Amino acid sequence: MDPTQLVLQAGVGDWEFVWRQRQFFIDGTRLAILLTFFSIVLGFVLGLPAGVVEAYGGRYSKGVVRPLGVAIRGTPILVIIALTYFAVGISPAFLAATLALGVRSAAYQSQIFRGAIESVGGGQMEAARSVGLSKFGAIRHVVLPQALRRSVPGFQNEFTIVLKDTSIAYAIGVAELLKRSYDLFSLQTSAALEVFLAASLIYFVLTFSVNRGIEALNERVAIPGGN
Repeated sequence: MDPTQLVLQAGVGDWEFVWRQRQFFIDGTRLAILLTFFSIVLGFVLGLPAGVVEAYGGRYSKGVVRPLGVAIRGTPILVIIALTYFAVGISPAFLAATLALGVRSAAYQSQIFRGAIESVGGGQMEAARSVGLSKFGAIRHVVLPQALRRSVPGFQNEFTIVLKDTSIAYAIGVAELLKRSYDLFSLQTSAALEVFLAASLIYFVLTFSVNRGIEALNERVAIPGGN
């Protein structure tokens, strides 16, 4: 729906205005969820091998992956999104935002996986090698299954960060939740408080629901005794 076509007659405290424009929030929320999902998946695809390299890689592979991760983690997400869209020229804006958020998430997820891998005792690797597994086989069949289970709590923070950072996609015109809220705010300033409170409530419900889901998943897959 074109926001310029809306008939806006809201006043301060008029929550009915927010309800009447609920489709704006629904569309923005759907886009924020899609951005978060694809960014987390891309971050996992890139971050897991990066974490393995940081834990078990050789001198040269670590020499590439580690500085690259430090550089990405040290760069503001707004700068990464701007570089992806304006400098590199990736289009449409949704794809550029997904790549930027995904790469940045990969840099952080690599540290989640590296920490989880290094928490698996060295004896596990030695035992796997002693029964004839190659180093790659030992990592794949013995270390990673344990490390992945231990990395679940780390995703609570990562999910929350990525979800909130989807609002930065507003800078390149992606009509996620914040952009939709701003469109309403700019057309009816007297309802600004209600509009942004509604957006904040949606963000809270999303993060709370997924965090409770991750906690339930962690309880289900946790290694008994933590060993």
